[in-house]
Amino acid sequence: MRCRNLFVGIVLSGLSVTSFAGTNVFVDSYKAQANGNLKKAADILSPMISKNNEYALMRYAYLQYLQGQYNESIESYKRLIQSNPKSIDAKLGITLPYLAQKRWRQVKQYSLEVLKLSHWNYVAHVRLMIAEEGMKNWETLQSHASQLSKVYPTDVATLVYLARAYAWQGNKDSAKSIYRKVLNRSPAHIEANYYVNAN
Repeated sequence: MRCRNLFVGIVLSGLSVTSFAGTNVFVDSYKAQANGNLKKAADILSPMISKNNEYALMRYAYLQYLQGQYNESIESYKRLIQSNPKSIDAKLGITLPYLAQKRWRQVKQYSLEVLKLSHWNYVAHVRLMIAEEGMKNWETLQSHASQLSKVYPTDVATLVYLARAYAWQGNKDSAKSIYRKVLNRSPAHIEANYYVNAN
């Protein structure tokens, strides 16, 4: 099962098994990660990083993030962005260590950069909403989530952020109405159930 999951991960990452002809660096890195050894998974990539392999550095930055090496991960992602300013992957990637550090302004900055390249990128919008919530920009969050809910009308996360924005502004009726929409899509949603039953 672990090997099957590894293969699926490789395919989903956009790589093909034939890409590894002549080298097992990426395969070995995935195997080390699957076995829970993140440091080894990162260290294995060193030969490819020294060759400025973009994918290797992207994966290395992510593995640094997973190990809690947030500042190092940020520097790796910045290096990627500098070498490829159009990389949506790198700009989304750098938001992860910034999110972990609750550095909301930087999360907002890079999320907005992604949205300049891809206006309705869902991941960038969600991370921007997280930043808006973190900065307690409730009116901005309300407007943002309201617009996004029209583009992604079945999405639960967008509605939750909209409901929270209403709730934090003291608009209980609107918050309750939105949380009910959440429950239509996800009946077991803990936060929505709690709010609807408590207010």
